[in-house]
Amino acid sequence: MASQRLFISTGEVSGDLHGSFLIQALRERRPELEIEALGGQRMAALGVPMLGDTMTLSSIGVVEAIPYILPTLRIQNRLKSFFDRYRPDLVVLIDYIGANVRVGRLARKLGIPVVYYIAPQEWVWSTFRGDTARIVTFSDLILAIFPEEARYYERHGGNVRWIGHPLIDIAQARTSRAAFRELMQTPEASPAVVLAPASRSQELQHLMPLLFETARAIEHTLPAVRFWISASTPRFREAIEQAAAASGIAFQFVPEGRNYDALAAADLLLTKSGTVNLEAALLDLPQVVAYRVDPRTIWVARNLMGFKIPFMCPVNLVDMSPIVPEFLQEKATVEALTAASLELLTNPQAAARMRSEYARIRALLGDAGVVDRAADAILEMLDKRG
Repeated sequence: MASQRLFISTGEVSGDLHGSFLIQALRERRPELEIEALGGQRMAALGVPMLGDTMTLSSIGVVEAIPYILPTLRIQNRLKSFFDRYRPDLVVLIDYIGANVRVGRLARKLGIPVVYYIAPQEWVWSTFRGDTARIVTFSDLILAIFPEEARYYERHGGNVRWIGHPLIDIAQARTSRAAFRELMQTPEASPAVVLAPASRSQELQHLMPLLFETARAIEHTLPAVRFWISASTPRFREAIEQAAAASGIAFQFVPEGRNYDALAAADLLLTKSGTVNLEAALLDLPQVVAYRVDPRTIWVARNLMGFKIPFMCPVNLVDMSPIVPEFLQEKATVEALTAASLELLTNPQAAARMRSEYARIRALLGDAGVVDRAADAILEMLDKRG
């Protein structure tokens, strides 16, 4: 029997994370499976042949996407030639709506089955009206990670299986709070704040300065505070270090590979909207979230596209409730972020209320074994092809 061939396509730091865990689960079950991919460093580190690195091509917003149009098209042209030669038995898409909708349509045109694992959050954004229909049309199976995601795609005619959120399996600390704080030379009496400023290049420009200004304001009120900076990718470390030093705050970088230990040992997360929000919730860390895009992007979105969302933070999206304070665009000010941060750092009841809400939504994210369920469903679909 010829070896089965699988192609995985993803982008962004979170997609690379989920892709890497999925690959490990697939290989545990079927070591002989041939896997090639579009993704990032985590997937490449597993020895997967990579058609391209998509980590530098992710963005949110119309203006922000412009620099990545040509590089993305070049990768997609390469992908078409690759599919003609390689012809995988199954394509697995992970999030990354802009590029993956085109990948999915190409696979469909070539008669290659598609599984969408972690489908785009069309149930929140619905930026382009036709994307939901396209996703449902080219996807033979959608593996949904949020309950509302599953309901949304089912309503639109998709073949959907809700498997739970993979971070249930992934977001786990390896050491105790006391041990990690000792490593970071942070006494228990000193509040520790994790700063996670960017996982996309645009966030270095539009969001990171705001977070560091907020950190400085927090430090002014709480001089004993310690700031631990989490760099989502080594590519951003130099820019983050320069900005942090320029802000005048005292800071340390979280050692590489120890982000979950830091989240479990800190007292607050000050960050952007993204995967890190759910990671913090699963590790019981109170947080404050902000997001800003280019002013031209928000103007186009509001005035030409009718853009409106109930929430942006993934924690708040689990059951559409305001668990985590989030401040978007013009509401994302130093004053607002500082007030919300100090409330959580100095009011034990406020932090306890957020942790109580975390426990409630954790129960809505499914049981452990999510990555295993995803791998089993993908192999089941692959065997149908055979």
